[in-house]
Formats: sequence, structure tokens, C-alpha cells
Amino acid sequence: MKGSRDIRKVYPNSLSHTSAVWNLMSGILEKKFIFSTNIIIDNMKDFHLLKDLHFNRGLIQNPDTYLQDAGCASWLFLIGEEFASMEGGMSYDQVKAATPYSLNVISDPPRVLNLDLAKQHVEALDALPRPTLISCRSGPRASAVAYMYSGLKLGADPDDVLAEAEKDQAPFVKFDDYKEWVRSSMESLRTASDLSERSHKE
Repeated sequence: MKGSRDIRKVYPNSLSHTSAVWNLMSGILEKKFIFSTNIIIDNMKDFHLLKDLHFNRGLIQNPDTYLQDAGCASWLFLIGEEFASMEGGMSYDQVKAATPYSLNVISDPPRVLNLDLAKQHVEALDALPRPTLISCRSGPRASAVAYMYSGLKLGADPDDVLAEAEKDQAPFVKFDDYKEWVRSSMESLRTASDLSERSHKE
């Protein structure tokens, strides 16, 4: 055929040439895959609490100055009214006096942290303007909510979230049931979100 050329004459070592090209491409692809995997792993290792979320570490003595000192615009208050009558306690009215942007999701003892509360925390934090202060009586439950929400929004692995919380000495890490709540809430809410997205696509 006119214009046709014998590939064996043009590339006398065509088989070895093709093999070499394939090996080179395979090596590049392998390196790219390893590089991409490292990025994913590094991103998970680099998990940090969302910068626009803050939580209390101890009792809050003066709500007005505490919110200002924290540099926050809104407040998610996790305490019931019974705490107001206790020593060192405060009420939701004090929170509302400190900022016009607040929500009250009662989550303090004797209430048990569960998935329903986790859903309410996420909905509340989604609605509030940033930066946001999350507070409970002395910090453990507020910090658990902050790390759970951050991990969920950043798509982090629960193990990485808990590891970072340990590193940061977040108040909730002293309580095994709070750590389990963070883990189970992230897993359950992420699964529910994935199923919802899948059903919408279908």
C-alpha cells in the first residue's frame, strides 16, 4: 500500500521500544499514584479544628467579656436553665444579652449525648454566623461538639480527629464515652449524608 511503512524498519526494536515506553509510563503512573496517596494521607494528618470555632475550658464568669475575648460573633449554648441556679452557673438569658446570634441546644447532664443531639448541633452550627463560641458547663461537651463538627465538615477520619484532640488536650478526651460519641456521630452522620446524596442523584 502506497505510503505504508514497515514498522519493523522504522522501529527495528519496536517491541523493546514499546516495552520501555510502557515501563516508563507505568513508573510515572505509579509515582503519581503514590504522590496522590501521600497527599490524601497528609491532609488527614493535617486535620485541625476549624479556626472559626471556639469552646470554653472551664466555667464562664462573665458572658459579655468572654465572648468578646474569644473574638466570636455567635454562641451555641449547650446548657439547660437548671445550671443558672448552681454556683458558677449562667443562664441562656445572659447569652442572649451578649449576642443577638445564639442558639440553645440543651446537652448537659443528666442528658446523654446521642445521635439526635449531634444532628441538632450540626444544624445549629450550620445556621450560626462565624466565628462561633460553643460552651457547656466546663468544656468537655462543648469541645466534643467542636471536634465532631470540624471532622464532619472537613471529611476527616474519626481516628485523626481524636488524635488531634488528644494532641490539643481538648477537655473531652478525658471521657471515653465522649470520644465514642464523636466517632459514632461522625460515622453515622456521614453515612446518612452519603445515602442522601446518592438518592438525589438517582
